[in-house]
Amino acid sequence: MRNLLQSVDDTLPGKFEITVEGIVHDLLSPNGRHELTVARLRKRLEKVMPEEIVAHTGRPDVEMEPEGIMRRPDIMVIAMADMEAQGAFDPRDLIAAIEVVSRSNPDNDWVGKVRDYALIGIPVYAIFDPRTGTGAVLGDIHATPEGPRYATRTDFVYGEDVTVAEWTIPTEGLPRHPAEK
Repeated sequence: MRNLLQSVDDTLPGKFEITVEGIVHDLLSPNGRHELTVARLRKRLEKVMPEEIVAHTGRPDVEMEPEGIMRRPDIMVIAMADMEAQGAFDPRDLIAAIEVVSRSNPDNDWVGKVRDYALIGIPVYAIFDPRTGTGAVLGDIHATPEGPRYATRTDFVYGEDVTVAEWTIPTEGLPRHPAEK
């Protein structure tokens, strides 16, 4: 699946990821509000993090081949030194993954990635949902009979400060999606 996705990734619109259930294709490119949220979160994090840690957006993907999972978080909090390896990032090198919920496929962020990020060992997963102006920070992976899961969840509302890993940032002024009619 990985080779197929690499061959079509730049020729077809949207974003492709591999999950335990198969290929996820988010056909719609992120809109301006989504990208503005990502940019504001990245800048706010980088203001409070040490210089050797970055809030990276873009490529490469995060991949754990033995599990058959390849994802591309909106923001990856990672040490610069861990970015030097060739190929996809090892998910265990990430300090946190951050997603801004897609309007076209919210279950991918709230269900699929919650499952997959715990499974591949990303220690902190933060979700920002511009549809509702809310979010959650998940952490403390633990084993369950169904596989690894996040044990803690801290919910927040836009306007509150939120702690991602060890850094606290404001959520004031993050864009919201207009109400659907």
